[in-house]
Amino acid sequence: MNLNVSAASILIPAYNAGTSLKELAERLHRSMGDIRIVVVDDGSIDNTAEIARSAGASVLQHDKNCGKGAALQTGFDFLKNQADVEFILTMDADLQHRPEDIQKFFDVQQQTEADIVVGWRERIGTKMPVHRIISNSLTSSLLSMKTGIKIKDSQCGFRLMRKNVIESIRLESNGYEAETELLIKAALLKFKIEFVPVSTVYGSEKSYMTHWTTTINFIKVLFRKYS
Repeated sequence: MNLNVSAASILIPAYNAGTSLKELAERLHRSMGDIRIVVVDDGSIDNTAEIARSAGASVLQHDKNCGKGAALQTGFDFLKNQADVEFILTMDADLQHRPEDIQKFFDVQQQTEADIVVGWRERIGTKMPVHRIISNSLTSSLLSMKTGIKIKDSQCGFRLMRKNVIESIRLESNGYEAETELLIKAALLKFKIEFVPVSTVYGSEKSYMTHWTTTINFIKVLFRKYS
């Protein structure tokens, strides 16, 4: 697929990501050319916003740290009002999502006409921490039962969405569990969800996702009633 990059935007929620954003932006431009990048600086106390602007990204800022879900919703609110945007690809700022994998999302979207394409990471036999393997396996299984759709990775924030998805869904969760909430609401609205294998990358980067508190929040979202 020859992607018209003017119709797509990369949305990156970022918190104290100054050490990784420069490399991420460079790799994005190498892989995707002159694609629009929007960074939501979620109350960082480092140079996240400065690095993002120097890389040519549009920067939206929270005065304080509000959480990943809140940062995503801020980005969605901005992008759904951009007339030339057709697709939004969300990815993390910590280099766990490889820009070199992005084309796969657009290939799957074109082949399947999916509304959402979610990155699917191998868990067993990779460097994914044990607590993340357990949490992701549990929430993916529960979400599959709730939605009636085989959810291969409920927690991966590496996703491609049509614009009408973010126009139809508003996130209520402020934390990492917002990504699970989005899949539940998308399934209820009958959006077509597909998955694409992506690299499982874990290094020395700092994670702001707490272990079991986050898992409990995921489960609360699963059992919340949605209209």
